[in-house]
Amino acid sequence: MAVWKSGDLVTRKSYGNDLGFEVVEVDEDTETAILKGIDVRLVADAPFSDLTELTAEDKRRFEADRQHVESECLRLVQSRRALEIEKRSLRKEARFHSDPDFFERPGRVLHLDGDGTYLQKCLNMYQELGIRAIGQHVLESEMPSVVNRLLEQYEPDILIITGHDGLIRKGKNWGELQNYRNSGYFVKTVVNARKHSRNMDDLVIIAGACQSHFEAILDAGANFASSPQRIMIHALDPVFIAEKVAFTPINETVNVYDVIRSTYTGTDGVGGLESRGKYRLGLPKSLY
Repeated sequence: MAVWKSGDLVTRKSYGNDLGFEVVEVDEDTETAILKGIDVRLVADAPFSDLTELTAEDKRRFEADRQHVESECLRLVQSRRALEIEKRSLRKEARFHSDPDFFERPGRVLHLDGDGTYLQKCLNMYQELGIRAIGQHVLESEMPSVVNRLLEQYEPDILIITGHDGLIRKGKNWGELQNYRNSGYFVKTVVNARKHSRNMDDLVIIAGACQSHFEAILDAGANFASSPQRIMIHALDPVFIAEKVAFTPINETVNVYDVIRSTYTGTDGVGGLESRGKYRLGLPKSLY
């Protein structure tokens, strides 16, 4: 039997080698490995005997899938940006017809992510979308203890809590929170964040990862959460939700259907509640 170590890239034979994983922890006594998805926000466990080394063909296949998904995401972003720019232009024209000397102030984002690689992808997308965002790489288990300090430090309009998650192999009941790897941490983080800001329109919270306990996270006080059908979400889905909230005017309610439709995985992957937007226009534009 192969001996695996942290950092090895593998696939799971029992799942038809459908996803690529990095080994993050091994237990030689039980011959079990803890795996982190390379392209999805999923944590899983598997016996050594179920693992096989990521082949060159696997890498080509996963890279082709990744490029397809990223091109679809880019298409979604470009189409949404064109529509949002048109909407904002009409709004500005109506409100500042006599004096075009205005400036924009979309909502600010604080993004807590258990995966530094995914966090950087998200930060790059925020910059592309013109959203002010602060990113913090924090282990899921540490998020509950640091969230209030970070909220006090940055005072964001939108808080994103994400990383990796997944159903534990031995857990059969999807309704039990203990059968999820990190959903419990996401729930505790949301609960603590709500102690800082109880009003769901003052602080919009987007939380969860792949296969997360959607109902528990939403009940804890999140505005949006994953994953209603316990599927794998795209790494940028939380960013797409934040974009809709950040650019919806403060006097309007975010259209929940439009928000979910703007994500890659749709209603199977994410869901949420009506929430007010965080976009403001101001006058005058500073010369400096």
